[in-house]
Amino acid sequence: MAVKSFNPTSPAVRQMTVADYSVLTKKAPEKNLLTSGKKTGGRNSYGRITVRHIGGGNRRKLRIIDWKRTKDGVPATVIAIEYDPNRTAFIALIQYVDGSKSYILAPNGLKVGSKVESGASSDIISGNVLPISSIPVGTIISCVELKPGKGAQMVRTAGAGAQLMAKEGDYAQIRLPSGEVRMVPVKCRAMIGSIGNAEHENICIGKAGRNRHLGVRPSVRGVAMNPCDHPHGGGEGKSPVGLPGPVTPWGVPTLGKKTRNKKKQSGKYIVKGRN
Repeated sequence: MAVKSFNPTSPAVRQMTVADYSVLTKKAPEKNLLTSGKKTGGRNSYGRITVRHIGGGNRRKLRIIDWKRTKDGVPATVIAIEYDPNRTAFIALIQYVDGSKSYILAPNGLKVGSKVESGASSDIISGNVLPISSIPVGTIISCVELKPGKGAQMVRTAGAGAQLMAKEGDYAQIRLPSGEVRMVPVKCRAMIGSIGNAEHENICIGKAGRNRHLGVRPSVRGVAMNPCDHPHGGGEGKSPVGLPGPVTPWGVPTLGKKTRNKKKQSGKYIVKGRN
């Protein structure tokens, strides 16, 4: 997987880079595995904006990803590697021996024709899904469940990979890509190998219009606003924040302020924080 650049035919193209999509083998998605997605524009159920700078963007269908991989002991063959506009990772279309098809995240090294399987007796090869109790310590894993049977929730972005550090009793310790070490039940499942498309982090957007295609609207610095619009606003010429620390437009401390609730129930499973 590589990053592709262009001849500088315009100021934007001079610095813009894209992923090399030559690894993709199929353009049109599988119709039976598509569903329509609804855009929120950053608004909640009351119609109030809760996340700013979201709106517009190209229309896109949701690909139904099989996060649970519960078809144990039934081998499947990878028949295509596809692009998914809803995530940074590529997806793989697999077909089981009984003829059914499903989408999974494409791990590093997975190719058309590769065999994948799920279940406790599966081999430790990229793309296979096993309970953590059946995975050797030190293995790089991805698509990790937090609760048995709920489906993969962690380590799903392009290039991400966690490491199984230890197993003791009913829990295993996993080092996540952020550096956090977390306890997960050994009954939870995980996929062997890291997620593919690792070069995604090196892509340069290049121009504002490309961000708009992704549904990202412009953001304006608070210090560039009037004092009636933002606590950082006002002043003659370029002015500092003028407060003990930076705040949001509603006066809540931000940029470094810890927001995780110390009483959160799942906090007891964190062995070592990411910081």
